[in-house]
Formats: sequence, C-alpha cells, structure tokens
Amino acid sequence: MPKSVLKDALKSGAFVVAPGVHDMITAAVFNKIGFDFAYASGYWMTASAYGLPDVGIATYTQMVDRVRTLCGMVDAGVIADADTGYGGLLNVHHTVRGYEEAGVTAIQIEDQEFPKKCGHTPFKRVVPVLDMVEKIKVACEARTNPDTAIIARTDSRQTDGFEGALKRMEAYAEAGADVLFVEALESEDEMREACRRLRKPMMANMADGGLTPIRTAGQLADIGYHMAIFPSITGLAAAHAAEHAFTVLKQEGTSNSPNLPLFPFKEFNTLIGFEEVWEFERKWARPAAQAAE
Repeated sequence: MPKSVLKDALKSGAFVVAPGVHDMITAAVFNKIGFDFAYASGYWMTASAYGLPDVGIATYTQMVDRVRTLCGMVDAGVIADADTGYGGLLNVHHTVRGYEEAGVTAIQIEDQEFPKKCGHTPFKRVVPVLDMVEKIKVACEARTNPDTAIIARTDSRQTDGFEGALKRMEAYAEAGADVLFVEALESEDEMREACRRLRKPMMANMADGGLTPIRTAGQLADIGYHMAIFPSITGLAAAHAAEHAFTVLKQEGTSNSPNLPLFPFKEFNTLIGFEEVWEFERKWARPAAQAAE
C-alpha cells in the first residue's frame, strides 16, 4: 500500500500529526495504532541507538541508516530530521539524495552551525542567513522526487529574537522551502503571530519538556499551524516505563507483578513478524526424520 505523502496531506487541508518513532520496537506498536506520518527525530534516534546527546555527534552515515530502517518498518510516510545537512552545500545535496533513497516523504534542515545542538537546549549558534538560503536552494534542486518536501527550520529565536527568526523564515520561504519551522517559540502569542505572518505551511514542535507550550492538534490548527511533530512522546514514555519496570523488579524480585503491566508477548510476536516466519516454516521445513537422512 502506498505510504502517505506530506505534500498531498498539506494540500488536502488535513492537520498532520507525526509522533516520534525512536526505535523499531516502537515502530511495531506505531503500526498497530495507525498514523499517516512518523517523525524520525535526530535527538531520539541518536539517543536510542547510541546513548548519545543531540550535539552533532551522530554522522550522516549513522543517521541515514537509522532512517532507512524506520522507513522500511513503518506503514506511514516518514518525516526525517536531517540536522544541518551534515556540513556544507555538497553535504546537503548528498543528504537529500540519501534520505530520498531511504524512503522519506520530507526532509528537515536547520540553520544552526555544525555541529548542532538540540533546539531546546542552550548555547545554540546559527549560520548567516545567506548560508541557509543556499542550503535550501541546494536541497530543493537535489530532489529527484518532486513530492519530497523540504522543511526549513530556524533555531534563531534564542539568538536573533522573535523578529529576527521571522525574517529568516521569510528568506527561507523565498528560497523554496515547502514547510516552515520556527523552533523553540516561547509562548502561544509568538506561535500565533508567526503563523499569521508567514505565508507557507507551518510546523509546530510539541517537544515535551521543551520551551514551546504544548497544545493539542485542534488547538494548533486554530493557532494557524498545518502540522505538528511530537518527537519526544515515545522516547520519554519508554524511559518512564523502563524506570518503572526496573523499580518493580528491584523491589519485588519478579516481573510477574500486578504493579507492572506488560505488552502481551504473543501479540508482540505478531507485530514483529513471527507469524510470517512460522508460516514459512510450515511450508518449507522438512520433518525431523527426513532432515536427518
């Protein structure tokens, strides 16, 4: 079945919700619940794969491999965080081609200096506007699939102020970005004003624990957004569940506890694909006696 295309969803007027999917166990459960889009977060995919902070340590090669695995696993269109494009203009060109080949429907590129930092942490620095404008132009030209959306993110709210961030967004829109993403806005008033003044589809980042107020999808649509990512929802939920499970085990000495709800093992076998393996075995496995001959 064809996967959802972000450009088509935005044209339809439907509000797009893309939860973060940080590992492949989460991806299996994601498919059960059913969303049209998944978000591949640089922060959470780096943390889940390598136990490292989002400070530009993970390389393009590592991230594109993670993104390719996610695209192959989920039934949804994947919106992928590509950090700064992992370097200069040639790197951006290579990143767009690689992420497209991996199977994404949208590629997000930001205007931080490389190596970048998580958008909701201190000590961010941004590149000159012209540098980012050129990155966006290169990213748009590098596309081999016209349906691939380029999302331009600015991290300049904390460096250039609110007005400076909007000026950057206007320049990025003019350069050809399909979606605009002002990271780390600090109030609902700022969110409303940004949506009012910027003339392309707007993306909100609902990063739990971050600088931006958390609002529902309906509230975000009312504010003026066209889509929202929830990048940290599964990572933080999984960390909380793991902490609780370890605590119960340490205190009670068992996993078989009314204080520890667990996902059904049999159902997870099905989600992860064991049913197909068993069907293959039933068709092709030789009887034990015959195999010994």
